[in-house]
Amino acid sequence: MTTADTQTRVAVLLGSYRAGSLNRRIAEHLRDHAPAGVTVDVVEGLADVPFYNEELDGDSVPAAAAALRESVASADRVLAVTPEYNGTMPAVLNNAIDWLSRPYGQGAIVGKPFAAIGATPTPYGGKWSHEHARHSATIAGAVVVEGIVVDEPALDGDPLEDEAAVQRFLGALDALVAHEVEVAA
Repeated sequence: MTTADTQTRVAVLLGSYRAGSLNRRIAEHLRDHAPAGVTVDVVEGLADVPFYNEELDGDSVPAAAAALRESVASADRVLAVTPEYNGTMPAVLNNAIDWLSRPYGQGAIVGKPFAAIGATPTPYGGKWSHEHARHSATIAGAVVVEGIVVDEPALDGDPLEDEAAVQRFLGALDALVAHEVEVAA
């Protein structure tokens, strides 16, 4: 939650790194229309993060992986905005979650409230991708916020031109930010 003295930072992991992708535009819309007290940062450079390999994850971590970890570690919440590729989440998102899960039990995503939303040009709107991202993030140690489900079909047009769809995306951001983080005793 935000107060007058605090800012809630949401790190957005994009499942598509194509410059003009629909999901990038959704993430940018959320960034540009975030409520007062909320900063939405689209994490850039996921395409530059090498596939996770424990041999690379030692004393000297690749710069792109270190930047990803720093960006998510400094965030209060994590939001995946992703399409669906062949019935699952894109490899770039899965790889980001893999890097964020390490070191085991102490990764940058551990304990962070997490949600997955997005759109894809199928009748299901990315449903399986979002389910898989939530599952993977749970295994990685994130706290998946129940009830945040926005799977927008983009078969009949751009969901950003549909006010009801835009409100669902903004509502998902609001619910993620409003989620109470449990503090360990």
